[in-house]
Amino acid sequence: MGEAFGARQADGPRAAASRGAMPVVSPVVQKEERRSLIRRLAAIDDGQIMRVAFYALLSAAVVFIGLDMREMITRNDGLPAYDPLHGDPAILPPALTRGVPDQPPIDPATKPDVLRQPIRFTLEKGGVMKAEGAIDPGAADRFKAELDQRGEYVKTISLDSPGGSVSDAIAMSALIRERKLDTIVATRALCASSCPIILSGGVKRVAQKDAIIGVHQVFSGGGPLPSAAEAMSSAQTTTARIARHLDLMGIAPGLWLKALETPPDRLSYLTAKDMADFRLTTPVAATTPAPLPTSGQAPAGAAAPAAQPAPAAKPAVAAPVRRNG
Repeated sequence: MGEAFGARQADGPRAAASRGAMPVVSPVVQKEERRSLIRRLAAIDDGQIMRVAFYALLSAAVVFIGLDMREMITRNDGLPAYDPLHGDPAILPPALTRGVPDQPPIDPATKPDVLRQPIRFTLEKGGVMKAEGAIDPGAADRFKAELDQRGEYVKTISLDSPGGSVSDAIAMSALIRERKLDTIVATRALCASSCPIILSGGVKRVAQKDAIIGVHQVFSGGGPLPSAAEAMSSAQTTTARIARHLDLMGIAPGLWLKALETPPDRLSYLTAKDMADFRLTTPVAATTPAPLPTSGQAPAGAAAPAAQPAPAAKPAVAAPVRRNG
């Protein structure tokens, strides 16, 4: 019986270990493990740490965007999809300036009812084709047919549009660059939403004084509201397509970032400086005036005075030669 009791005592630690008791680790081993961990962390490249942190933040941002979109869709589930080309809202939603909705810098010359119509292409003098109206699905095919019919006469595309289909805008922009055409937004003409994508296709891109150019986020207008997953996937795909196209056209990333910062029911209007900074407009060659003539200087463009004949050279006089003896 004593032997059995002794065996039970000897098996006590093993039984405790089998029941999940934590083994005792000496301080020396703990210290060595800490040193090993510090050495491994020190060996990691700083660039690798930054990349891991960047991707972690990017993943978190995507998750939060998805949650926000799900909440927005759930909250507005009973509302129809917003489309600025139809319904009660004005053709130009108010811009977001300093957090306060502002009206456009100037009223467009074309009536809203005209701009709501599907885009039309009219040939004007000087090789200009005017594109006026909303960019409806199929606009790119009609645009190509017009250019094929007009041949080489068209040199410039004049835009007056509130935007519309992103896919058609990208296709029209690419065709403009392929045909090496210029683009222009005339005074008090409107180029909003997806229209600046078409503007970006011009080899030379001009926005005249008081041209109204605005950008905002993309949205699914006129159709049923998508689910949160569908909305996020569509937004990411469309964003990538637009960003890639603008980069190919030589436009600075700041233009699309400004659009992403503006809610879809508003417009952020671009100043002349914005468009120059984003390279949405191309520099116009400035003519430098001729400098004013100074005293005794002929005006620029005047005929130069006739050259006076050089005075006749005087005959050389031979020096006398001294002779010895």
